[in-house]
Amino acid sequence: MAKRQDQIKTQQNNVRTLENDYVRSSEYKANYSKQKKIRFRRRMFVFGIIAFATLFFLIKTNIHQNERLAQKEQQKEEVLAQLEEVKERQELLNLQIAKLEDDEYIAKLARKEFFLSEDGEIIFTIPDEGESKGNE
Repeated sequence: MAKRQDQIKTQQNNVRTLENDYVRSSEYKANYSKQKKIRFRRRMFVFGIIAFATLFFLIKTNIHQNERLAQKEQQKEEVLAQLEEVKERQELLNLQIAKLEDDEYIAKLARKEFFLSEDGEIIFTIPDEGESKGNE
């Protein structure tokens, strides 16, 4: 078996290639075609890397923007809740301002808070039920 392989090798080495324009032209075309395929593969590889990098960047940017959007929406909800609280407080303050413009309300408030009295009035303070039970 080894003899047979040696014979095939010697037969292959004994074959000479032709040196004419057609053979050189066909070798040149084959070599050019091979180089063209190599360049094409390199270009496609570089293009693939660039496309992958661009796609990765776009996806990363999209994810980051979605996270920021969620944060902003949460902040918006918190601010709207604070706005509602402030509006309610403002409404109460406006109501209190309207009451303070009334002279009767001011007189009633002064009697209650500062124990002021009109002429001939006597003020008695009555303890609350919770205070009277705590003292006993």
